[in-house]
Amino acid sequence: MTADDEITDHASRVLQKRGAGLLLHATSLPGPYGIGDLGAAARDWIDLLARAGQSWWQMLPLSAIGYGDSPYQPVSSFAGNWLLISPADLLAVGLVHENELAVPDFAADYVDYPAVRAFKQRLLQTVYANFDPRASEELRQHYARFLEQEQHWLEEYTLFQALSDRYEGASYLTWPAELLHREEAALAEARRQLTPEIEQIRLAQFLVYSQAERLKEYAHEQGIQLIGDLPFFVSPDSCDAWANPELFLLDEQLRPKFVAGVPPDYFSAEGQLWGNPVFDWEALRETGYQWNINRIRALLQHVDLIRLDHFRGFAAAWHVPAGAPSALSGEWVTGPGSDFFNVVQRELGSLPFIAEDLGVITDDVNELRDRFQLPGTRVLQFAFDGDPANPYLPQNFNQNSVVYTGTHDNNTTRGWFRSLSAEERLPIYQLLQRADISETEIAPLFLEQAWSSVAMLSIAPLQDLLNLGEEARMNTPGSCEGNWRWRCTTDLLSESAFQSLQKLTTMEKR
Repeated sequence: MTADDEITDHASRVLQKRGAGLLLHATSLPGPYGIGDLGAAARDWIDLLARAGQSWWQMLPLSAIGYGDSPYQPVSSFAGNWLLISPADLLAVGLVHENELAVPDFAADYVDYPAVRAFKQRLLQTVYANFDPRASEELRQHYARFLEQEQHWLEEYTLFQALSDRYEGASYLTWPAELLHREEAALAEARRQLTPEIEQIRLAQFLVYSQAERLKEYAHEQGIQLIGDLPFFVSPDSCDAWANPELFLLDEQLRPKFVAGVPPDYFSAEGQLWGNPVFDWEALRETGYQWNINRIRALLQHVDLIRLDHFRGFAAAWHVPAGAPSALSGEWVTGPGSDFFNVVQRELGSLPFIAEDLGVITDDVNELRDRFQLPGTRVLQFAFDGDPANPYLPQNFNQNSVVYTGTHDNNTTRGWFRSLSAEERLPIYQLLQRADISETEIAPLFLEQAWSSVAMLSIAPLQDLLNLGEEARMNTPGSCEGNWRWRCTTDLLSESAFQSLQKLTTMEKR
C-alpha cells in the first residue's frame, strides 16, 4: 500500500456509519448570562441530543472573535472565545462567589455583544483577583501544564490582545512602527508595562480551554461527537498576521497586497469582498505547513471532526488586488493542493475533515476532495435550479458526504421557502411529489429528505428542527450588521420536536 493509498484508506473511514446531528453555535445556547457558554447549558444540550438519538453536535468556530463579532473573523486562530466561559462553572470551582457575580438583566433571545463583553470582563477581573487565594492545587497544576503546552501561541496572543486594548481596538497597522514591525526591545518593554493585563488574558484563555476540554469529555460520555469549524483565512486585524507576517502576501508596510473574496455566486451578484490577507503558500510549504498544522491541532483538542471552511481555497483562492472596490477584479490563484494534505496526514496520522465544498466549484476542487476521500457538503436549499445533475439533489449524493437542510449562512428553511416565488417552488414540489406545500411543512419535509438520503451524515440547524422563520437566521453573507446574535430560549426546545427527531433517526437507521 502506498502512502497515498493509506491516506485514502483512513480518510474514507472518517464517517464510519450513518449518523445524524444538529448545527447550533455555542453562543446560541439558552441561559441567564447573555450568551451561550461551555458550561451547564452546553451539557444540557448534549443530554438533549443524546435522548433524541443524535450522535453529532456541530458548532461554528470557537476562536476569539473580532470584527463584527463574527466567528469567521477571529483575532487569533489559537485563542478561544473567552465570551464562552461559563460563569456557573467558575462558581462551581470557587473562583467566584454568588455575591460577586452581579448578572445584568440580559435579553434571552439574542446576544447583546457589548453588554456581554462588559459583563464578562468584570467577571474575569474578579476571577483573576481570586485565583491565587482560591484556586485548588489541582487547578494550579492544570494551569501550569496549559502554560507550558500552549506557549507556542499564547505569549504572542496575550501581548497582541493587551496592546489592542491599550490602543482601544485600533488596527495593529496603526500601532507605533516599532510595535508594528516587532522590534525586540519594543516588544520586551510592552510586555513589562502590560504584565498584569497579559496575565489576566492568559488566565482567561486557560479557563476557556479547560472548559472546552471538559465539555468534549462530557460529550463522549453521552455518546456525542463534536464537529468544529476551521476558517480558511485569518482576520486582517489578527495576531496571526501580526506575529507571522512572512506567511502572508504583504507589502513592506505589512499591508495586504491582495485580499480574499469570491466571484459572483449564489449569495451575491458582484461576488463577496472579504478583505482577509491571503497566504504565501510557498513560504508555508517551506516550513512544512507548521503553522497550519498547529492550528488544526489546537482545534482538535476540543472537537472530533473539523469542517474545513472554504475548502476550495486549498485548490485555488480568489485573490483581489488590495483597494479594489469589489471582488469582480479578482483572479483564481493556485493553492497548496495535495501537498498540503499529504503533509497533514504524515503529521497527524489522519485527515479528520469535512470539506465545505460550496460556492464556485471547479473540477480541481472535486479532484482534490476525492483524492483524499474527504466527505463533501450537500445543502438541500441549493438543489432547485432545475438541473437534474445538480449535486445537491438527494438522488445525486454519494455516501461519503454530509447533507444539510441549510447552513449558518442560509436563511432558515421556512424563511427561505417563504421568500420563493410560485415558479421557484415548482422543482421542490416535483422532488417531494407534492402538488402544494405550506411554509409550516417544508422544514420537516427537508429533514426527512436529509435523514433518508444515502449521505453518511445528516445535519440540520436547530432552527429547522424547530420550524422557525427568518427571524432566527444566524448570518446573512455580505451584511455586516445584525449577524451572529440569534439565541434559542428554553421554551423553544419543545419535547415533541426532539421526540419526532428521535423517531426519524431510528427509522432511517442513523
